[in-house]
Amino acid sequence: MVCDLCGNDKNVTQFKVEPKDEFVNLCEECKSQIESGNLDENHFQCLNDSMWSENSAVKVLTYRLLKELGRGDLLDMMYLEPEEEAWANTEIEVKKDANGNVLQNGDSVMVIKDLNVKGGNNIKRGEVFKNIRLGDTPGHILAKNIFIKTEFIKKV
Repeated sequence: MVCDLCGNDKNVTQFKVEPKDEFVNLCEECKSQIESGNLDENHFQCLNDSMWSENSAVKVLTYRLLKELGRGDLLDMMYLEPEEEAWANTEIEVKKDANGNVLQNGDSVMVIKDLNVKGGNNIKRGEVFKNIRLGDTPGHILAKNIFIKTEFIKKV
């Protein structure tokens, strides 16, 4: 298995291209730069090739990276089907805890304020929830079938 962007074959894992359930193969270097938001333009010269991929998820991720890098010259050459273009331009909400830390599925969080739960037991400050889900509700995470506002939690 090789990285769909740069062709590297070391530590390749699957990466979900939000919001669809479609995945691309990314090496550790590409994945860490994408997740951190610190893109090295020299490393991503590989996008010149990946923009011509037949795989829609690869094209969408390439489009987003070129846009973030400010590479309008390459974006002008790129062709996306209307459905791919809509997918590529979908705004992805990055969920953050009360301290500004980015949350991901599977994280553990701690409640920083006593919370009243309608129809259930209250949640006490300091309670830890493991294996959270981000879900589709803006500004909320899902923990033990309870939606909790991200402003009331911190990543543990």
